[in-house]
Amino acid sequence: MVVIRLARSGAKKRPFFHMVVADSRNRRDGRFIERIGYYNPVAAENEKGLVVNTERLAYWQGHGAQLSPTAARLVKQAAPKAA
Repeated sequence: MVVIRLARSGAKKRPFFHMVVADSRNRRDGRFIERIGYYNPVAAENEKGLVVNTERLAYWQGHGAQLSPTAARLVKQAAPKAA
């Protein structure tokens, strides 16, 4: 199954997450198919904390990709800002 989830990167105590499309059998930070955005939980006020390519998100969901619970929450948060 293809899943849209967060892959952690960044330094210790400074998390940064890429939103990726990956096979569910691969490791969390392992091989992925495509990056479709990022989430920075410690972003400053003048930085973007969440960026999602909604066109690619819709494409992958149309092809059967499932959102992880955390990714779904973030996409739901990003939807009102994009509109």
